[in-house]
Amino acid sequence: MKRSDFVTLVMSTVGGILLAIGMCMSLLPEWNAFRPGIVMGTVGLMILLAMIAVRRRMEHKAPIKWNGKTVITVLLGIVGALALGVGMCMTMVWGMMINGILVGIVGIVILLALIPICKGIK
Repeated sequence: MKRSDFVTLVMSTVGGILLAIGMCMSLLPEWNAFRPGIVMGTVGLMILLAMIAVRRRMEHKAPIKWNGKTVITVLLGIVGALALGVGMCMTMVWGMMINGILVGIVGIVILLALIPICKGIK
């Protein structure tokens, strides 16, 4: 296993677990830990974002070039993730099951539509 693969594995595991626990803390009202969940999820997200830069540097690749296509892709990813998150909140916290499922599906479709676009970004 290459060193860059191992570092990516460790960072993605730690970041993913922190993000997932933070989401659980925020979305489960029984836990009563909304604000700490937001903090923990944000820390996990920052680790995952840092992982991208670390991986590219270890693979001796150039940093991501910011052009119009990259900006639109990032914005669509943010919109899709927010739609999925709002759908989860509607379902789990606010008790709007059908509407939450529909909003979550829209978020998933937006994120899936980004796959062909992301393959074109080097």
